[in-house]
Amino acid sequence: MGRWAIAVHGGAGVDPNLPQQRQEEAKQLLTRCLNLGISALRSNLPAIDVVELVVRELESDPLFNSGRGSALTEKGTVEMEASIMDGPNRRCGAVSGLTTVKNPISLARLVMEKSPHSYLAFSGAEEFARKQGVELEQNDYFITEDNVGMLKLAKEANSILFDYRIPLKTCSAGAAAAMESPLQMNGLPISVYAPETVGCVAVDMEGRCAAATSTGGLMNKMTGRIGDSPLIGSGTYACDLCGVSCTGEGEAIIRATLARDVAAVMEYKGLGLQEAVNFVINERLDGGKAGLIAVSRNGEVACRFNTNGMFRGCATEDGFMEVGIWD
Repeated sequence: MGRWAIAVHGGAGVDPNLPQQRQEEAKQLLTRCLNLGISALRSNLPAIDVVELVVRELESDPLFNSGRGSALTEKGTVEMEASIMDGPNRRCGAVSGLTTVKNPISLARLVMEKSPHSYLAFSGAEEFARKQGVELEQNDYFITEDNVGMLKLAKEANSILFDYRIPLKTCSAGAAAAMESPLQMNGLPISVYAPETVGCVAVDMEGRCAAATSTGGLMNKMTGRIGDSPLIGSGTYACDLCGVSCTGEGEAIIRATLARDVAAVMEYKGLGLQEAVNFVINERLDGGKAGLIAVSRNGEVACRFNTNGMFRGCATEDGFMEVGIWD
């Protein structure tokens, strides 16, 4: 029997102006989800079940950007995406463009287990969801008052606007300054970058690794935009060595195939888990901003980010547990 380990994240790129109350709310949610996963692992639940369970909990709470509380497109709608991967056989499932599915991560798993495909999107994914009988909601279930306000600010600034937990009053006061930020995405200027994708990685007592990632994407994104979260090898990856979930600047993560690179440098360069995580964040992002969480089949856990902060929590069987935001 091996050692279990688990990590969760709620996004990288935290605005330093985030009020203390909002920080505590985020930590409480991460702690709750971490304890949920710990309990499942102690009950000998397979890692693939654990990561789905934890991400479902994150999707059901509007605090982060996935499921309920997802970021809004330029048209004021949601287009959610998610992926899940089971390390032992490298099975995977992914979905994009969801507008009615309450828990996108569970639909991604159904794609993996109940379809002949690995990835379904938009109307095809919605049709598959109806056939599978998953729980559906009207679009207004996913939309929060804060996100409507943030979309309005983003449109006024003609930009992509991020941190969903900054109170609108504070955000409005700083919106002009935010637009002067030197940050860019694909060469275009953006405002303060704080995507809040959620994810979970776990290794169970049998040494099986799994990873799951879910997001609403970017506030004021173009309709049809697909980020790194549903892309196997970019935002999510699991194999017999490790499980990885990424968050941050999706376009940079896609170019770097960031999640797969962690496994690749472990396999081909012989690096340990934390060494591999450090390497890809330091060497593969080409100026992009991102973070990731990872576990190894040996019960190790690691995280790394090059942003102001990353909402994360991790725990191992030997009693280590940490929940944090800043470096």
